Amino acid sequence: MKFRRTHRSVPSLNTASVADISFMLLILFLVVTSMDVDKGLSRLLPPPQSTEQLSAVKVSEDMMMHLRISADNQVTVNDQPIHASQLAQRVVQFVSQPGKAAKHIIQIECDGHAKYDTYFMVQNQIVSGYRQLRDAEAQRRYHTTYARCDDEQKKTLRQAYPQRVSEVYTNGEGGEP
Repeated sequence: MKFRRTHRSVPSLNTASVADISFMLLILFLVVTSMDVDKGLSRLLPPPQSTEQLSAVKVSEDMMMHLRISADNQVTVNDQPIHASQLAQRVVQFVSQPGKAAKHIIQIECDGHAKYDTYFMVQNQIVSGYRQLRDAEAQRRYHTTYARCDDEQKKTLRQAYPQRVSEVYTNGEGGEP
């Protein structure tokens, strides 16, 4: 008796659409996933100075506001503790004093172990104070807000209340994220 051998074939899957499905899932995840936005400060750096040595400028103490951020994230103004929400108003009071608008300096001394969030908060409060001053001056001079002024008017307002900030770091190590 003779047995017949049957050839068995291996079943296969149709994989033609797998690449299309993978591509669609990739697009779906790219669209749906949120990306973290990095924090940063928008600053316009001064133009490069010439190679000649600049002389030191003496500034009287009454023209300076000393902000200090300690390692434990405590903010002080002229060695007096201050809450973050009061900092913008304090900047407005300091800069708007007679004779200080164009000659003042706000000095920030930041410990290297302070958190970046505290540093950004202090910077934002300082910018908010200057924005309040420039808005008030724009209302007085041009009867509009600083944001609605043209470029020439903004330049005049920036000259009236220049943002003069000096930064000092107590040690070379970076802060905590």
